[in-house]
Amino acid sequence: MTQTPQKYARSLHAPISLGTTSDDRFMPRGYLAHFATLPQLVLTEKLDGQNNCFAAHGLYARSHAAPTQHPWDKPLLQRWQHIKNDLGDLELFGENMYGIHSIAYSQLESYFYLFAVRRGGHWLSWEEVKFYAQLFDFPTVPELPIVQPLSEFTPKYADEDTALAQWLTANLGATWTDSVQTAGKLGGYDPKTGEACSEGFVIRNAADFATNNGNLPVQSNEFDNLFKLVRAKHVKTDVHWTKTWKPARLIDYDKYHWQSWQFQTT
Repeated sequence: MTQTPQKYARSLHAPISLGTTSDDRFMPRGYLAHFATLPQLVLTEKLDGQNNCFAAHGLYARSHAAPTQHPWDKPLLQRWQHIKNDLGDLELFGENMYGIHSIAYSQLESYFYLFAVRRGGHWLSWEEVKFYAQLFDFPTVPELPIVQPLSEFTPKYADEDTALAQWLTANLGATWTDSVQTAGKLGGYDPKTGEACSEGFVIRNAADFATNNGNLPVQSNEFDNLFKLVRAKHVKTDVHWTKTWKPARLIDYDKYHWQSWQFQTT
């Protein structure tokens, strides 16, 4: 019997995140103090793509109900055929960038950007994620340097929302709300207006972790070692993208071996 992998766990929003719906959930109060105790954090740019998973028995979209067959998954399905026998018990999670959502990117080098690897129900460290990205010839989502640790900010500010905002400003060089109005690392822009924009940010524990380590009062299928912030316009502009979707273009089809898709349009 073929085993269907569990879908990607639910990532919660920081309370200051702006792009939320009634279905979204927030990190509980006191969460930032926990993150400040972690030896090392990773800050990455959140990309506006589709969550896909490469597993030995199929390529899955977020629901994991069955292997995906959507037209915007075709490049990844082709790649899966090449790597499926080498995956073993690894599950590679990342952003499928072939179909343009609410943000288009002018500096894409790949149709898949890895952001997590799961093995045996455990999420591997960021160093291991980067190792497997290189092994399977994928880039990771853009990693942003952390020049000042979070632990320097939580004692200064009684309000954790302020502490997080100040920490992000110190590391991004601008407020996070101003930062999402820039093109980010991959040249993001609104395809309707041409204005620069990026999706948001993800902060995770650099070490390996289970989905829920019991560190915070969240549900069993919710991360307590990872959270996100999303731009305000995310919900407004990301409606029914599949009905009018268009394929993205890469600036270099050779670097990550997408050559066969250079002249494809659907």
